[in-house]
Amino acid sequence: MAGIGMGIMHDAIHGSYSKNKYVNKFMGYTINLIGANNEVWRLQHNVLHHSFTNIEEHDDDINAPFFLRFSPNAKINRLHKYQYLYAWFFYGLSTISWITSKDFIRLTRYYKMGLIKDKKTYQLGLVKIILWKLTYYSYALVLPLVMSGFAPGIVILAFLAMHFVTGLSISLVFQSAHVVSEVSFPLPNKEGNMEDERMAHQLATTCNFSANSKVLYWLVGGLTNQIEHHLFPNISHVHYKKLAPIVEQTSKEFGLPYHNNGNFPSAIAKHFKMLYQLGRVELPSVKK
Repeated sequence: MAGIGMGIMHDAIHGSYSKNKYVNKFMGYTINLIGANNEVWRLQHNVLHHSFTNIEEHDDDINAPFFLRFSPNAKINRLHKYQYLYAWFFYGLSTISWITSKDFIRLTRYYKMGLIKDKKTYQLGLVKIILWKLTYYSYALVLPLVMSGFAPGIVILAFLAMHFVTGLSISLVFQSAHVVSEVSFPLPNKEGNMEDERMAHQLATTCNFSANSKVLYWLVGGLTNQIEHHLFPNISHVHYKKLAPIVEQTSKEFGLPYHNNGNFPSAIAKHFKMLYQLGRVELPSVKK
């Protein structure tokens, strides 16, 4: 599931899986086949996350429930002191949230935000979500319950375990690229404008890891090179490795950051440290 999400769906919805837009549209539906929704993902990820990376209240990837704090600009409460211990459990629940309530909640919120222009489109979106989720539950849960021969409790436990591993895997890849102390969490000025232009902003708010790991690069659809992806989301991930040295050299020439958190365990450790810090102190919103 994680491989389909990061290696196929992610590129397809960005329009970079194929030169053919119909192939991209078709392959984008793979996210629906694993329980989520392509239209909601496009608005959350392509529109909000890529346009407003690490900007509080705009980037939906860091808009967390009250018991999690992913930005130094978010309000802090007493629970956050312990988030470095319990956040991992909720990462594991993230795709379970996708297949149950999250898509409905986000579609409604995006409609209220004006990202979905009319009520008819919103209502049609709700119907599509329901039909796709019924399709997913039918083959992923109902058929195994009816035909596998295993006890219902075992099938349900396996289903939940599958989602826990998927949610944890996907969350660690994305969080290790954006919620670490090396990156910035900039805010707009009084006029509502950002200080940096788009590419400088992406370099400041995004981090690579495991630059030399071909295996991990393949497993996560090139998202070890998050910088290259954020700069060029319309380019297939198979080209990121060749782009990386050019991007790094150009960044140095212009005095811009090019963050790299080492191998994957190191990147996870830095995310762990960031969760700890965010639960205790008000970090500066922009790191120079």
